[in-house]
Amino acid sequence: MKLTIVGPGKMALALAKGLEKEHELTIVGRDGERLLHFAGQLSRHAKTALLDKYDIEGERVILCVKPHAFKETAALLRGKADTLYSVLAGCDLKTLKKGIKAGHHIRAMPNLAAQLFASMTTLTGDSGRREEALELFSSIGSVLWVETEKELDIATALAGSGPAYLALIAEALTDGGVKEGLKRSDATKLVEGLFEGFAKLLPHTHPALLKDAVMSPAGTTAAGYTALEKRGTRAAFIEAITEAYTVIKH
Repeated sequence: MKLTIVGPGKMALALAKGLEKEHELTIVGRDGERLLHFAGQLSRHAKTALLDKYDIEGERVILCVKPHAFKETAALLRGKADTLYSVLAGCDLKTLKKGIKAGHHIRAMPNLAAQLFASMTTLTGDSGRREEALELFSSIGSVLWVETEKELDIATALAGSGPAYLALIAEALTDGGVKEGLKRSDATKLVEGLFEGFAKLLPHTHPALLKDAVMSPAGTTAAGYTALEKRGTRAAFIEAITEAYTVIKH
């Protein structure tokens, strides 16, 4: 399949690396030197083109520009795309349809792990391209199709922003180990192993059951878990999703 990626940024590069094995790519942007640098980071040859009045007629376009650059970018694109895939957070389907002509419009929300082909990407939009969208974005990790934009925006607050929340946990656990006497390098290695192992457990066991399996009566885990509950950790993370979603809505 021929795919056009508009906007040579970090997410675009992650997508391109995942898609280049099976698809013919064209990378579109404003700066010729930046485009060449972008293409040079790919394993296979990719065409490049300047954005100014680029014709998207009949193409499948993946829009990867910053949300604030949408209007300016849309004004420079000519023609009607076959399908527009947008990874712009908070840019709804109504806005996409108004700004860029296409037969189908799909919103996608990958996360930072796309650069390692381990993204959790949520998708929604025209059901006529549902299977194609799932196949395309599975090249960079796991995918989930939801039926409404509200669900996608909530998913953005959860899985899109989630790496920042998990980074906070990882950093705090590491600091806790250092506080009690571990070398930072050792604490870091332990946390990395912890996250890697937990990721493999989670699909097979409910989080509550995982917690119960580790927590012995009057044991070390019970003491640590109680300290977290006393400080409202669970409520804080629930509120984090609410606050992030509120920002997206507005």
